[in-house]
Amino acid sequence: MRAMDNITTINLIGSALFAIAILHTFSTKYFEHLAHTHKKFSGLLHLLGEVEIVFGFWAMVLVIFMFILEGKTSAVEYVDSRNFTEPMFVFVIMVIAATKPILEFSEKLVILLSKLIPIKKEIGMFFLLLCFVPLLGSFITEPAAMTLAALLLGRLYYKSNLSNTLKYLTLGVLFVNISIGGTLTPYAAPPVLMVAATWNWDIVFMLENFGWRSAIAVLINAGLLTFLFRNQIKLINFNPQAKSVVPSVLTLIHLLFLLGVVVFAHHPAVFMSLFLFFLGITTAYKHYQSELILKEALLVAFFLAGLVVIGGVQQWWLQPILVSMTDNAVYFGATILTAFTDNAALTYLGSLVDGLSDPFKISLVAGAVTGGGLTVIANAPNPAGISILKQHFDEQSISPLGLLAGALAPTLVAVVLFRVI
Repeated sequence: MRAMDNITTINLIGSALFAIAILHTFSTKYFEHLAHTHKKFSGLLHLLGEVEIVFGFWAMVLVIFMFILEGKTSAVEYVDSRNFTEPMFVFVIMVIAATKPILEFSEKLVILLSKLIPIKKEIGMFFLLLCFVPLLGSFITEPAAMTLAALLLGRLYYKSNLSNTLKYLTLGVLFVNISIGGTLTPYAAPPVLMVAATWNWDIVFMLENFGWRSAIAVLINAGLLTFLFRNQIKLINFNPQAKSVVPSVLTLIHLLFLLGVVVFAHHPAVFMSLFLFFLGITTAYKHYQSELILKEALLVAFFLAGLVVIGGVQQWWLQPILVSMTDNAVYFGATILTAFTDNAALTYLGSLVDGLSDPFKISLVAGAVTGGGLTVIANAPNPAGISILKQHFDEQSISPLGLLAGALAPTLVAVVLFRVI
């Protein structure tokens, strides 16, 4: 392709398709409704209603335009130039984190911690799933934390008779807390990962400028929601698994695979090799496994891969907007923009510009993680949460406007912590 600093026909087409994809994302609930009311076209309508399909579909349309307008060589070169490490990593980490040994271990850990809180078990565990697990994402990565929290919330709470209001508010708090909760370290949150090496941000820098603020915001968000809906939550009666039939050695092996994938998150050849070995282990000990979430993880990877492809032709308009802002304006600009594009893409564009001040860099990343819970496309782990939890909503579809409404209050809490305090 021609240089990205020149506005080409493909740039314009790509931006138009990007806008269509965003509108499509906000329309998936409507397509799912049509699929249930128009049986003759239910297959096609259900496909269009799958939020994980949206960006992959429109990215394919973009590549077709490239083939037509610029030829096979240019189109293939563009696709080859995209970095698909993140979609591959999210696929692998979702499958491993959702296995029975990992889930049982995580549940036991949450049960243990809940015993230290002098409140009803159901209330304590709800709080910890929205607080402790998102902060744990700073160490096991945000996609892994999202997978664990969503699966446990789904099995322990969403299957109960929760009100739609509480379902959407919980989803909003989860997404916001995952986005900001991964900023205690420089490698767990995608928007931080994109700039940490370039800007020489280490764990001390992250804790000083992001970590303590994020931790307080996560605590406030989880605590307020739990307190306000404590009467509804305490009515839930479940029996968390206290005993396990999974051998401790097998659980340890799964944890080591999870750790290995996290350590080699930037090296797809290594973590994919570990994953293939892991699949062999799960096959050999199938009686200790639940069904692997391969389909769900593949759909999420497809969504993210589509975002990588179609997002690659947005630099011509995104980057000038960002660099024209002041330190304060870029924070709020990034918070808003990240709702319409992946927050990692925003920070990556910022990392390409030389001479940015430290306050500008901090504001850009802080804004990107603040807005990471507003929409499904705002943060890479969000599609994973949607894929896992949508079965518990009406017509097995999550309303984008419902998510936005649920995420507004916890986002404002993050704004206060990052810009006021």
